[in-house]
Order: sequence, then structure tokens, then C-alpha cells
Amino acid sequence: MNLIISCEHASSEIPPDYQHLFQDAEHDLITHKAIDFGAKHLAEALSDAFKCPCVLAKTSRLLIDFNRSLTNRHCFSDYTSDLDLAEKQCIIHTYYTPYREAVEALIHEAVQKKQRVLHLSVHSFTPILDGVIRDADFGLLYDPTRTHEKSLAYAWKPHLVGDDALYRVRMNYPYQGSSDGFTSALRKHYAPDAYVGIELELNQRLVMVHPNPESLTQVTARIIQSLQRVLASAL
Repeated sequence: MNLIISCEHASSEIPPDYQHLFQDAEHDLITHKAIDFGAKHLAEALSDAFKCPCVLAKTSRLLIDFNRSLTNRHCFSDYTSDLDLAEKQCIIHTYYTPYREAVEALIHEAVQKKQRVLHLSVHSFTPILDGVIRDADFGLLYDPTRTHEKSLAYAWKPHLVGDDALYRVRMNYPYQGSSDGFTSALRKHYAPDAYVGIELELNQRLVMVHPNPESLTQVTARIIQSLQRVLASAL
């Protein structure tokens, strides 16, 4: 199995040419609206541990959301949705398309070699959204109609929970794995036997110094060790 890591919301950076659009976005640029906190660190740690490629988005989702289809009305944020078509096409051509093509090229190369791909799309989620507390530490998002994805997710869950039952893991939470996203788009191009796309969601509560004492290092170690075990059992 060929492991490929991606992180669609790794950065809060706004390119200089577009910073004028975000003059009133100082608050949003330091919140979950701009970046998935902890996701980049986790993606890079997984890449180092498994010696596998990792593709990171270099700009904020507030410029364009790499995890949404271009037809999704939320692909462009409130700060960029009113740009004219030519300006949007420039952003797509400069940032969105190269990122997606970089990940797809790795998948295509492996599939051409008759290797099954495990694409792990790494994300994190805010602990509270619109006043609702998200009651999970990790979420594993997959398409329930694809047998290999469902089997891998359910095999991974008990290893993430651990013998100490320290973490709560929920399936297809806080989003549905079959809803619009990068893995969903890729499933349209690759057969279930060739492509396994899992979105790993980490509760940002775990990577904050306060109030939770769990450090990002400890959380990362649990994720790496659990994935090592589930992949070893799958081989």
C-alpha cells in the first residue's frame, strides 16, 4: 500500500497580491476560519514516520479552499467570492490547480504501478462551532459505500482509542466523508480497489496548551503508532 499525505488547510498565509482584500480580516486570519491548527505538524510528522510524500497547501482557505470543489459556493470565502471571473481564474490557476495536481500526480503514479493508494487527508476542527461542543477527539471520514475505506477506518479506530481509552473517536464526524471534499473528488477518478481516501480530523482542543494538558507531540505519537499497527495488520 502506497501512503500519500495531504493537508489542504496547512497555512494561514495570504499572498502579497491579495492582502488588500483582507484588511478587515485580522481576527479571522488567526482563527480556525483561516487554518486547521496542528494539521501541518501532524501531516509532516506522519510523512517523516512513514517516509512517504506529503503535499501541503501554501495559502489560507480564506483565499481559496483546496478541500472544496470549484462548483462549491464556499470554495471562495467571503473575502474573495465577489472577485470577478478573471481574478478567480488567476487564483485557481496559480494556487488551487497546482496543489490538487501535485497530489493527483502522486496517486496516478502509484496506481499506474498497480499499487493501492492510501491517501490520508489531514485536518483539524474547532472544539466549538456555533455554540455546539464537538464531542470527539478524532474523526475518521470515509465513504461507507467503499469497502476498503470502511474496513480501514474501523480497524484504525480501536488503535486510536487505545487500551487506556484516552481518546474518543467518531466515524464520519464532524463531517460526512462522502460530502464534498478532496477525497470525494478523487474517488470519482479511481476505483475502490486502487484508491482508499481517509480524512483524519483532529480536535484542536488537543493541540492547545490550555486547558488540555495533552501536547501535540503526544497526540501525534498516538496517531503514528496506531496507524503503524493497522497498516501492519492489513499487509
